Amino acid sequence: MKLERRHALLLLGVALWNVLTFGMFTKNLYAAYAAGEERATGYWVAHSVLIVVNFAIAAVLGRLGWKALRSR
Repeated sequence: MKLERRHALLLLGVALWNVLTFGMFTKNLYAAYAAGEERATGYWVAHSVLIVVNFAIAAVLGRLGWKALRSR
């Protein structure tokens, strides 16, 4: 499959969106934790795993988008 420039830009855009939204989510989650918000440990673990997975997805999509953009 050959990726066109518009596909590369879409992949880069989605990667950037993931980084921005989950960066804000990380900031808010840390602020809640630092404020001493009472939650079960599973809550913090589940959301932390979600953040890590989404940053990994952003890295993969960003790399694919960058490679597709550079190959043109």
